[in-house]
Formats: sequence, structure tokens, C-alpha cells
Amino acid sequence: MSVTVRVPAKVNVQLAVGAPRPDGFHDLANVFLAVGLYDEVTVTPADELRITCSGPDAAKVPLDATNLAARAAIALAERHGIAPDVHIHIAKDIPVAGGMAGGSADGAAALLACDTLWSTGAGREELLAICAELGSDVPFSLVGGAALGVGRGEQLTAIDVGGTFHWVFAVADGGLSTPAVYGEFDRLTAGTDVPDPAASAALLDALRTGDATALAGALSNELQPAALSLRPSLADTLAAGTEAGALAALVSGSGPTTAFLVADAESARKVAEALITSGTCRNARAAVSPAPGATVL
Repeated sequence: MSVTVRVPAKVNVQLAVGAPRPDGFHDLANVFLAVGLYDEVTVTPADELRITCSGPDAAKVPLDATNLAARAAIALAERHGIAPDVHIHIAKDIPVAGGMAGGSADGAAALLACDTLWSTGAGREELLAICAELGSDVPFSLVGGAALGVGRGEQLTAIDVGGTFHWVFAVADGGLSTPAVYGEFDRLTAGTDVPDPAASAALLDALRTGDATALAGALSNELQPAALSLRPSLADTLAAGTEAGALAALVSGSGPTTAFLVADAESARKVAEALITSGTCRNARAAVSPAPGATVL
């Protein structure tokens, strides 16, 4: 028997970042939107825990105990007195190290898949608690849709979305380290008064009404200056997508993937083609949001 779980990527339509906390994390107001780019994670009983991976940039995915999918299996097994002896196969389609929570998605998917395979009876709250232990973005990967994440992003409140939003995501060459981007944020804001993060009322209203033009005017990512400082070439990608007709452009999370909000599917096709032709990115992918969270297939 095996269990396969499909899990979406995410885009941060707002990422407000507070000053560093004593524990090294930052308080956030993080508005997540799940988008229709998916990884599929399959777990099968095995003699020992092992991980394999296929798909774009699979060679960049760690296949040891540092992988969030492996950590998820171990965490659930320890809680229920089970040996985590499964083969976890990750079929990647979410960009690797791209600021779209691909690793977090795999952790959430493996957790749900192992829970299903082992029939642990863990409730949603237990699964979300394990997700929060694994990482700040993992709980949202489990629930999907749209949500406001506060604390370090792991404390979620669901958000209503009143329509479908169309996106194009430009995949950059290489990754960006999330800790490095936060470190650069701290360097750039040193000596300034960093306000407490808060969700934008205009952005939440745009999501609720399904108004793409209003959402375009409200998108924000306070990590973007740090990502651009570390990877100045991303400015060329953002400009190329905007010139091709995107309603708005921003770095997705800590980057280096860039996200372009567009009016409709035809606009998405044109912007994706223009981005690929521009030579400022490795690939460009169209997707819609919101998307469901981790789902057993």
C-alpha cells in the first residue's frame, strides 16, 4: 500500500516583517495564498526511512534527515510510538529554494501521507502543531487556500477569497537562502524604527472581493529590498514582467522566484512568454489561486 498527497506552492501577497526577536525569528504579518503549482509526495512502507526525488532541480533537494518530509515522518512516528520506516518519494514541480515554500509543502504532504498510511488518528490540531514545529510555512501548506500568518507565520487565520487570481512565476537561476535574506533585512534596517507588522486592510478587502486590480495596488513584500540587495538581477526580471503587461510584480517570499499578478489566462500566457524571451529568468510558469491545501489523492 502507498499513499500519495498533492500539495500546493504559495505566494506571499503581503509580507510585513518586524524587528528581530530574542529567539532570532521575526514577527510577521504574512498573507499566504496557495497557488496551483504542486508537488506530489508518496509514502510506501519500507525497511528503513529513505527519500527519493524526481522532477525539475531534484538534484538540489536534500535526501537525508534534514529534508522536511523526513523530519515530518520522524516527528509523527515519535508521537505515536511507530518506527518511521517508509520510502518517501517527492515528485517536484514547485521551484526549489525559490521562496514558494516547496520544502515546507513536502513536509506537510509527508505528514498527511504518513498519518493516512499509519492510521494514527491524529486530529487536525495535532497535525498543525507538528507542522509548526517543523517550520513557519509548513502549517499553511497543510491548510492551503488563503490565510494570515502571525507570530513567525505559523499562527494562521483563514481568509475569504472572492474570486480567482491569475499569476505568472519567473524561476531564477540558483536559490536564495532564507536566513541570508532575513540577515540582509536586519542589516538594511539596522538603526531604524521597524514598525510592528500588521495586515493591510486594503489587501484583505481586495482578496475578499476578488478584485485583481485592487490586489495589485496592495501587494507588498518587506523582504524584497533585501532579496534585491543580494540578487540585483531580480530587478530586471521584475521590470520585464511589468513591461509585458503584469498588473503588479514582486519577489515571492525570500525569493528568488518573482511573482506577477495578471488580469486573466491570456495575459498570463503573454507575460510568461515575454519573461522567457527576456532572458532574465530560467523559466516562467502560469498558475491560479487560491488552491486547496495538502490533499490525499
